[in-house]
Amino acid sequence: MTNILIVDDDIHILKLVQIHLSEQGYKTFTAKYGIEALEILNTEICDLAVVDVMMPFMDGFTLTEEIRKQYNLPVVLLTAKGQIEDKERGFQAGTDDYLVKPFELKELSFRIKALLRRYDKQLVESIVRMGSITMDKNSYEAQVGDQTILLPLKEFELLYFLMSKPKQVFSREHLIEHIWGLDYEGDDRTVDVHVKRLRERFSKLTDDFQIKTVRGVGYSLEVKRE
Repeated sequence: MTNILIVDDDIHILKLVQIHLSEQGYKTFTAKYGIEALEILNTEICDLAVVDVMMPFMDGFTLTEEIRKQYNLPVVLLTAKGQIEDKERGFQAGTDDYLVKPFELKELSFRIKALLRRYDKQLVESIVRMGSITMDKNSYEAQVGDQTILLPLKEFELLYFLMSKPKQVFSREHLIEHIWGLDYEGDDRTVDVHVKRLRERFSKLTDDFQIKTVRGVGYSLEVKRE
């Protein structure tokens, strides 16, 4: 079941949205204030949050920013304001969608369904599989068969990138730019070191892939041939 957190200090709107979403088959959690909402998120797994902007103590913009720091879930902001400046502030805070009061409950449902589909697609695309190996960018875990491997961050990102684009040849400069960023001040031998470590780790676990050195260019990940 999909869990939705509703945050609004207006008890009438809170109950109205809760009843509507419950009738749609969602499990709902309600909070009247931002701190209360964060406490719920700390104990319950929620798939989406519907957040009112105008709340005392912690407004919806601030709550959205706090959610973004800690959780990966879509946020719909509800507000009585329709000015472009408020919408801009909402999106800067990290909201995924914006609905101006008064709104149709049916429109809120449409927007929720669209956001959940988008996030589900992102989660699926964050997982790469090759033979017995699964790389999950949501948890940053690599799994070989039943064994979970916790890799150093850059090793994980390098292998994930190569696995997501098998048989493509990448220069060291390209890999540095993609994995370490444009501001990286080291040299491209860093790539060689990380590739060596990955080869050593996985050679003992699987032969589903091989990171090949392409002389004068860089590296390519080759899939095991059946």
